[in-house]
Amino acid sequence: MKIASHDIYTHPLPADHRFPMLKYELIPAQLLREGVITPAQLFAPAPATEETILLTHTAEYWHKLRDQTLEPREQRKIGFPQSPALTLREIVITQGTIDISLHALDHGIGFNVAGGTHHAFADHGEGFCLLNDFAVAANYLLHRQRIKQALVIDLDVHQGNGTAALFAGNPHVYTFSMHGAHNYPFHKETSDWDIPLADGMDNGTYLQLLEEALPVLINRVKPDLVFYLSGVDILETDKFGKLKVTQQGCLERDEMVFHSLKKHHIPCAVAMGGGYSTHIRDIVNAHCNTFKAGIRIYG
Repeated sequence: MKIASHDIYTHPLPADHRFPMLKYELIPAQLLREGVITPAQLFAPAPATEETILLTHTAEYWHKLRDQTLEPREQRKIGFPQSPALTLREIVITQGTIDISLHALDHGIGFNVAGGTHHAFADHGEGFCLLNDFAVAANYLLHRQRIKQALVIDLDVHQGNGTAALFAGNPHVYTFSMHGAHNYPFHKETSDWDIPLADGMDNGTYLQLLEEALPVLINRVKPDLVFYLSGVDILETDKFGKLKVTQQGCLERDEMVFHSLKKHHIPCAVAMGGGYSTHIRDIVNAHCNTFKAGIRIYG
């Protein structure tokens, strides 16, 4: 089992953006402290190459990121001020998802401590996402003929609008999203299968919907690899999620996904996605539960 970890989260950001970034340091630290993983299982990815990025994103947009020429309105849409460190962070995260996907193909499962930047489109970023790491990884693996069919299971509370748009009409990547019906993005794209969720949904209803969907997905898509976005912004403690899923419910969600995939011998690449609970411990504990469930179930 391989985990992409990142130590480049110290670039200047507004104060209200620094708090969510803490989880990227705290998650591996907690997993190490609890003996869930060893230092040998962590790795720091190299930056993704321009050639790889251009399999998914337009040259014009990539050059703006590379050369720091995003217009103010483009930066506002992303939500971050541009900086060389921010671009470096994004291309390292993207390569991390490629690396853990390759590891999953050989060993069953791989984790990215970050990733899940599903609001990035081919020609622009938004919602704190610059590059779409799942899309870049899927296109890389398809281009290298490592896979023929991918499935994206996006269980972040926000719809993966960028991912849906990037793979619209692409028969080789099936996009599935369970997300808040009345949450960001307020203009939804069309995934291959969307399940909009009512505000205030609790554990029972959420888990029943997922339990019904998973076997249909697996039988319909028959994927060579699943990209699983395990956002913990579904938690009742999340400031923006609008759902009522508990820590236990979030863990059962992860276990349900991993058991379904392992039963069918489907490898899984996992990225953390969002989480905006008031207390950082709630975010970190929920993300660590995802790691623990995947490691336990995939063995």
